[in-house]
Amino acid sequence: MTELLFSTAFTLWGLDTSWLELIAVLLAFAMLVCNILELHWGWPLAAISSVLYFFLFWSQRLYGEALLQVLFVVLTLWGWSVWQRGAQGAPLPITRIPTQQRLVLALSGSVLWLATGSALSNFTDTDVPWWDAFPTAFSLIGQYLLALKRLESWILWIGVNSVAAGLFAWKGLWLTTLLYLVFIVLSAVGWRTWAKRLQLKTA
Repeated sequence: MTELLFSTAFTLWGLDTSWLELIAVLLAFAMLVCNILELHWGWPLAAISSVLYFFLFWSQRLYGEALLQVLFVVLTLWGWSVWQRGAQGAPLPITRIPTQQRLVLALSGSVLWLATGSALSNFTDTDVPWWDAFPTAFSLIGQYLLALKRLESWILWIGVNSVAAGLFAWKGLWLTTLLYLVFIVLSAVGWRTWAKRLQLKTA
């Protein structure tokens, strides 16, 4: 089974893309579309995609991204339960981050980045410790905000996905790079879509 997943699905620009990467990309794309539409089925799709990406990133020595996928599985199960449970018997509403929490979240992400980058630099053989650490750290913040349906989560995802796209291009994971470029566009769509819905609810 492992050999099949890592076997070549197709070759693009002289570079092989495995079945593992292809399936993970398709699941991740479906997940983001579900998130934009506020469909809770995006969360289990995210969990499955994260499991597949764990093996892909580990094989590329992207240990921070691999560890992130493990944490993502936990966060996606929590996010799924939050979206299904809703608030007071109604679907969980889209809200903004309270002003007093913004600095705390920014500092938390920065501390996570420094801690993760230091750990990867000192205890692994990765060649991109700090570059790998940035999306690892701030993706956790983004996933937390997405689970709470905070509008600003989409802005954070635009930044995280931009850095991640460059990282994956450096590693030659071209299909995943393309996916993350699409993610940047879809994150902007997510922002506009949720902003309009929030405006309608508060009007």
